[in-house]
Amino acid sequence: MAPIDSSKVPIVWILGGPGSGKGTQCEKIIAKYGFTHLSTGDLLRAEVKSGSERAKCLTAIMERGELVPNDVVLDLLKEAMLAKAGEAKGFLIDGYPREKSQGIAFEKAIAPVTVIIYFEASSETLTKRLLGRAVSSGRADDNEETIKLRLKTFLDNNDQVLAQYPSKLQRINAEDSVDAIFNQVEKILDPLVAQ
Repeated sequence: MAPIDSSKVPIVWILGGPGSGKGTQCEKIIAKYGFTHLSTGDLLRAEVKSGSERAKCLTAIMERGELVPNDVVLDLLKEAMLAKAGEAKGFLIDGYPREKSQGIAFEKAIAPVTVIIYFEASSETLTKRLLGRAVSSGRADDNEETIKLRLKTFLDNNDQVLAQYPSKLQRINAEDSVDAIFNQVEKILDPLVAQ
C-alpha cells in the first residue's frame, strides 16, 4: 500500500529548465489551490541546517561538489509528504525527478504521480532569462558557459523522464506571459481539484 493515496491527494511534478518560470508558477498554484510545495533543494537545505547525523553526511557530499544520493533525496521527500499527508490538498513536487531512475523510485516508494506539468521554453529564452537574473542576483553560476552546460544536462535527463510518462505529461508553453502560462496551468489543475 502506497503511503499516500494520489487518487485523493493529487501529486503534481513540476518540471522545467532553469529560468522556465516554474518558481513563479508554483507560487500562483499555492495561492489558488493551497497545494503543499516541496522543492528538493529546500528540503536538503533545511536538513543541512537541522544538524542531524544525516546533515553531517549531506554537508560533506555537497562540499565535495557531488550530487546527493537519490535514496537520501527520496527519503526527505517521503518524510515531508507523510508529515503533511493529513492536511495536504495536493503536492507540488518541484524540480524532481531530475532523471528517469528517480521517477521510478518515487512511484515505488511514495505513490504514482497524478500529472506532470512541464514548462517548456527554448534554450535561447532560458539562457536570456538566466543571464538577466544573473545581473540582479549576482549568482556565480549564472554566466553564459555554465548556463549552457546546465541547460544541456537538464534537457538530456529531462527528455528521458518525460518519455516515461506520455499519458500523464502536460506541456505548457513557458515563453508566454506569466498570466497566460497560469491560464494553461488552471486548465490542468481545475479538473483534478474538482474530483
